[in-house]
Amino acid sequence: MVNPGTFVDDAVDEIREQVGDAHAVIALSGGVDSSVAAALAYEAIGDQLTPVYVDTGLMRKGETDQIRETFSYMDSLRVVEAQDRFFDALAGVTDPEEKRHVIGEQFIREFEREAKESDAEYLVQGTIYPDRIESEGNIKSHHNVGGLPDAVDFEGIVEPVRNLYKDEVREVARALDLEEIVAERMPFPGPGLAVRVIGEVTPEKVEVARDATHVVEEELDEYDPWQAFAAVLGKATGVKGDNRVHGWVVSVRSVESRDGMTARAQELDWETLQRVQSRITGQNENVARVVYDVTHKPPATIEYE
Repeated sequence: MVNPGTFVDDAVDEIREQVGDAHAVIALSGGVDSSVAAALAYEAIGDQLTPVYVDTGLMRKGETDQIRETFSYMDSLRVVEAQDRFFDALAGVTDPEEKRHVIGEQFIREFEREAKESDAEYLVQGTIYPDRIESEGNIKSHHNVGGLPDAVDFEGIVEPVRNLYKDEVREVARALDLEEIVAERMPFPGPGLAVRVIGEVTPEKVEVARDATHVVEEELDEYDPWQAFAAVLGKATGVKGDNRVHGWVVSVRSVESRDGMTARAQELDWETLQRVQSRITGQNENVARVVYDVTHKPPATIEYE
């Protein structure tokens, strides 16, 4: 375990040395990794940093408003509305690895565009150690590691938390006095809800995953999971009222873990599971059934794609 105070000092010095007098943009997602990277970079280079939040249309419920509120102290914060561009790029894509590469490339192009406006030469990212291990080990490409395109129009990429595990990043977040909603937030995949939708990514499927995930996070908070969410698997027959429906199948997943490298599915009581399924099917007329995933990691990954 790193010493959080020492790490902050060393990371700030490293960022200053790498960026120098140049400008940088930070890829801000609202998760603890990118938030810590942003806080470190802001402390290191101040007004030389432009925080950029790209609303991909694949984010958690209320994410954009939360970003604006949490990072309002950074006057240069930019919110980019890019939903249409991401959905257009993902149209017809069904392979999980291709999804990640498409999203990684689209992210880079968005940041390159923003960088030109602020004359930024560096891109700061919240890549952590498990991201690198899984990408380099061919488990799955992370949009900010193995998902990056070969040609990137930046002088360099700055990754201040690249050698930390998630629990260590949280310790650093606390040392930086970040709000609890950031420091203790459940992990969220860089490619967003795209990896919680099996098959082609469409606005309808993403909206189902977003609303169902919101329900899961609320209902399972008392279990203190490492990560809890919902994914859209496909369609199946169901009954709503007196009518047959061919609706979405939503899978609920809740796991315990220390660093995300391995994980165990949580044991949830029947009453909780019934409450979750009742809310999800009741709030969306196009959801036909809800299932609970009991698979550990390994053999499964935490996310679905």
